[in-house]
Amino acid sequence: MTTAHAEPANGTLPHEPEKATLEGRNKVLAFWLFLGGEAVLFGTLFATFLALRNQTNEGPSANELFHLPLVAAATFILLVSSLTSVFAIQAMHRGRVAQLRNWLLLTVLLGLGFLGLEIYEFAEYIRHENFGMTTSAFSSAFYTLVGFHGAHVAFGILWIAVLIGQLARKGLTVVTAPKIYVSAMYWHFIDVVWVFIFTVVYLLGKVG
Repeated sequence: MTTAHAEPANGTLPHEPEKATLEGRNKVLAFWLFLGGEAVLFGTLFATFLALRNQTNEGPSANELFHLPLVAAATFILLVSSLTSVFAIQAMHRGRVAQLRNWLLLTVLLGLGFLGLEIYEFAEYIRHENFGMTTSAFSSAFYTLVGFHGAHVAFGILWIAVLIGQLARKGLTVVTAPKIYVSAMYWHFIDVVWVFIFTVVYLLGKVG
């Protein structure tokens, strides 16, 4: 029977160290509940955007505004970062700490690349299209939804960076492993949300 923080008796980690203790399993379960709440919150923002997407107040419409190649490049970067986070968890399950750190670092760098493109996109809309937060109901809904997702990406980058530091100081243990695992769950969640944003906001905006 495992306790909250007990290390394996032979000093080696199990195949799934994030589930080796009761505390670890509880963290994973609690985080699923947290993601359920986040899904409801994003669902509300999506519903608001869909209700307001045609309220342009004589400002630029989605079809006039969006540049799909830039958004597609950002989407590709974020999806690749989801793959690197999968590789990080696989490395963790094999006990390969150096590979784990490298994959996490690559995930952070890809996240920064995505965030940089999103900031550039917003700046272009404001400078060249006169499309600000208060331009119209459509612009307010757009910046709220996409910006809220961007804030989640920024938080995820900071979180994973902190975990890389913890790995360097404490190594991979049954205490650090659940933190890494739930951070990967979070990262996959914001990637899935972005796929919906790309479809509902950008693709629907260009063809709808």
